[in-house]
Amino acid sequence: MSDEHPGNKTPIIDGDLYKKLMMASLTWLRTNQESVNALNVFPVPDGDTGTNMVLTLQAAYDEISNSSEKHVGALAEKLAHGALMGARGNSGVILSQIWRGFSKGIGESEILDGKSLVEGLLQARDTAYKGVVRPVEGTILTVCKDMALAGEKALQESEDPYFLLNKVTEAAQVSVDYTPELLDVLKEAGVVDAGGKGLLHIFEGMLRYINDEPLDIEPIHVQPLSVIGKQEAINSAEPGQDYEVIVDFQPHNPLILEDYYQDLEEIGTSIQVGEGDGIYRMHIHVPTEKRYEPIDYTMTLGTITKVHIENLMVQMDPSTGQKKEEPIKLAKVSQGDVALVTISPGVGFSRIFASLGAAAIVEGGQTMNPSTQEIMAAFEDLPTDQVIILPNNKNILMAAKSAAELSVKKVEVIPTVTVPQGLAAMLRLIPGQELSQVAAEMQIAMSEIESGEITTAVREVEIDGIDVKEGEIISLHNGKLVGSNKTLKEGCITFLETAKANDYELITMFYGENISQEDAESMAEFIQEEYPDQIIELQYGGQPHYQFILSIE
Repeated sequence: MSDEHPGNKTPIIDGDLYKKLMMASLTWLRTNQESVNALNVFPVPDGDTGTNMVLTLQAAYDEISNSSEKHVGALAEKLAHGALMGARGNSGVILSQIWRGFSKGIGESEILDGKSLVEGLLQARDTAYKGVVRPVEGTILTVCKDMALAGEKALQESEDPYFLLNKVTEAAQVSVDYTPELLDVLKEAGVVDAGGKGLLHIFEGMLRYINDEPLDIEPIHVQPLSVIGKQEAINSAEPGQDYEVIVDFQPHNPLILEDYYQDLEEIGTSIQVGEGDGIYRMHIHVPTEKRYEPIDYTMTLGTITKVHIENLMVQMDPSTGQKKEEPIKLAKVSQGDVALVTISPGVGFSRIFASLGAAAIVEGGQTMNPSTQEIMAAFEDLPTDQVIILPNNKNILMAAKSAAELSVKKVEVIPTVTVPQGLAAMLRLIPGQELSQVAAEMQIAMSEIESGEITTAVREVEIDGIDVKEGEIISLHNGKLVGSNKTLKEGCITFLETAKANDYELITMFYGENISQEDAESMAEFIQEEYPDQIIELQYGGQPHYQFILSIE
């Protein structure tokens, strides 16, 4: 990597160049999105770091993409706002804090010179660390800190912003490579920190643009297309077509629609394809055994940016073959009431939350983390200024807190990190109580629940002495990996034994969209035989990827 800037570019970063550098950062980060996702240590199909950082940076860039503003300080402020509102997952929220601090450091500077660049990095470091309750070294925070220190040192040699970008990017690479020495879980898994790697790619993208190096793909928008939307209702489903699959993707090469349709017809029916801003959206109905084939096939043609899978059969009335019309009825609130906003990973859970009094439900969970803006939008128009948010996932907690801080309303975030904790908390929602009283009761309730998650490992890794093989059934107890087994029965029993289910009265099993009702009922019968003294309840959760989410109380 050369320390010299190209002869055809001057060492001055004005508003126009700043926008181009941000576009290059987004493009290069997206190019490396899946490689960053692959660094995630935990073997669960979660909202991956690379995806969350791309969506956050996309939202940030959207704020300035069409702006005629030439003032770098003003552009940086707009970009920081976009990042804050579009932040998804913990990595996205921390990235938004980095841009917020960077904006404060640039301040009123019309151009991004060496001094303002370094001051931006120093403020980015400070803001990011302050935004995390318990900062952990060996993460994106450490990488940001090392970049700021390197910039401060290099500023003594030169004020050329290109020279400084080289130095801080080199420091980021060194810092990323060293993260396993600071965090044991990374060393165990044999990977570097995903968030730190994502931040490195962002600054690499700037340098690649400056050095006229390829960024591989053009910048694209990942917002849902209007041409082909999610099918919220269908009159009927074809026999044997059990799942609706929607895939957003960017083709590697020009897409030949005739060939694409012909190949998809071998897989399913109700095929639709829409296009917009370089992104194609494919919609298809398929039988259960083929529900992943459209995804696998489309992946051979391009880069997938978003996937939606919905079980059509759970929406059908078996007596008529027609879709059940059972709209989710949310609680109505008035001024002075406490409005409860909850994040739900599946339609079954959404119905349960609504029945318990939720005033607003935001779709999201392990596989798609809602943004700060999406959470805010759920309650800003409610006719009350008292709100409680239940994030129900550790990777949504920071975005929920950001939404609370940005709102002019009185908002309490109950730190539920599992869905069972959220359900337990909702049972303490008593009309007429004060916000602080309800929040206190919910804090107590969430601590009285043991939560379990059963899913299939998506990668091979060793964590806390547990050797996980890809494709095995893994068990999580209150978010902690406790077992990896060959069968679903063994996975459930491992969790129940770890959680000491014999000491409790009720075991509730919420089954997901990737297991049939018949198989779920069979598993519930098996658990009842193993735990004859406990009450076993089975309910449909509708969560993707997780065969079961369990609650013990």
